[in-house]
Amino acid sequence: MKLKKQLMTPEIDGFYGAYYPNDRATDKAVILMLGDSSDDRMAVSGAKWVHMNGCHALCMSPDKKDYGHHSYPIERFGAAIGFLKDRGIRKIGIAGASTTGMLALVAASYYPEITLTIAISPSDFIMEAFYQDGKDGMRERPGDNESTVTWQGKQLPYLPYAYRHPEYWLKIQEASKAGRDMVASRPMFDESERLHPLQEEEKIKVERIRGHIIFIGAEDDVLWDTCKYIRRMEERLDTLPHDSTYTSLTYEFGTHFAFPESMLKIMLPAGGDLITRVFKSGREHPAECRAVREDIDARLTEALREW
Repeated sequence: MKLKKQLMTPEIDGFYGAYYPNDRATDKAVILMLGDSSDDRMAVSGAKWVHMNGCHALCMSPDKKDYGHHSYPIERFGAAIGFLKDRGIRKIGIAGASTTGMLALVAASYYPEITLTIAISPSDFIMEAFYQDGKDGMRERPGDNESTVTWQGKQLPYLPYAYRHPEYWLKIQEASKAGRDMVASRPMFDESERLHPLQEEEKIKVERIRGHIIFIGAEDDVLWDTCKYIRRMEERLDTLPHDSTYTSLTYEFGTHFAFPESMLKIMLPAGGDLITRVFKSGREHPAECRAVREDIDARLTEALREW
């Protein structure tokens, strides 16, 4: 199934993105942040999955093709919301995974027009910037005194990484090799919080989010301790005034790639097994991981239907 596509740029539209209108008449749209481009295979698969669930899809990315995250202006989400409103969209949701799970929560905390927020494997704090530019042969490196996001031209406070370049990537490689995972950075994030206990100004203000929030995470996530972060966000919502409801979908297995199974089957005929096998837990617990993805699929499908 080939989708209609309209590309956007910051110079003209205020953000990098690709709009995939649904032929089905609907006033609902989901802003998606998947993959390293707004029109790569993962983004298109996500858009098709959103279409299956009766919504338009607007995929956004930091650049034309860049999975690094550094000084991303939150105002770009405001421009995207305006773009959707101009097209008669009445309900606007947002979904992200991994670093963009964090970004989805941040965006929703700034824009009350977003009434459904889906955060897969998120952190509960703003991360320090990182680049994937291959400097000195390292796949990834931290930014220098730079946040992943900005607001009104100012860097937002962030949790600093425990290590600097090039030790940052060398430590990730060390943890990945030790656990036999494609990539593992959980020890680094744990060490980051040990060296720099999380400060209030670095935490995502989830209590400002409107509508419904869905947190998704697995205990076997080796990139960071997302279930701990989700529990902290639950506690924040349970103790602070807020105008939202939330659902936490946390599992023993599922890996960092806790996506809906039918979305992964659009992208890969073999489904999520191929993706999760890059992690040791995915190889050792394929049936459990698949059951988790199928449950996530059913729960998100129901949430989109009820929204």
